[in-house]
Amino acid sequence: MMNEMEEDRLLVGRYLAGEEAAFEKLLRKHKDKVFGYIRMMVKDRQLSEDIFQDVFIKAVLTMKRGQYNEEGKFLPWIMRIAHNLVIDTFRKNKRFPTVDGGLEFDIFNVIKDEDKNIDQVIIDGQINEDLRRLIEFLPEEQKEVLKLRHFSDMSFKEISEDTGVSINTALGRMRYALINLRKLIEEHNIILTQ
Repeated sequence: MMNEMEEDRLLVGRYLAGEEAAFEKLLRKHKDKVFGYIRMMVKDRQLSEDIFQDVFIKAVLTMKRGQYNEEGKFLPWIMRIAHNLVIDTFRKNKRFPTVDGGLEFDIFNVIKDEDKNIDQVIIDGQINEDLRRLIEFLPEEQKEVLKLRHFSDMSFKEISEDTGVSINTALGRMRYALINLRKLIEEHNIILTQ
């Protein structure tokens, strides 16, 4: 570990002294760990690649401005930059959500008119009422998880704590609730979209 830290410290020093190839060595040395972390967090390859590039651009700019002072702790420093950029991306995407095009993408499902006419309000109300009635046919554990998740807007961690089961159990119950709900919708011929 100390040898790696010392090697990083020397490479940073050489880069700051003007040897561009030294940074390339740092990049190659740590790219798998940094990219792996980002990929694990965002679970989207293209977005991970974008963040990965931003991490090393930010590192270069910080070093060029003479603001790097981690004394050989390059990997923890670069991982902290990666972590912060991942957090920033989640915050930005929460404010400006992206739309996944997918195979059956329809732009008109995204840019709906927010001012619904009275017919639409009545139809939406009927769909919600039908769904609420169907949910009552689910097994008690599945019904509980589905209601907590969708009507109380609880996270699976909160559901797990509230119901006294593991997160995996809560997720499993939700999965089966959705499968059973889909079967009930098909059996009762309920149309959920116009």
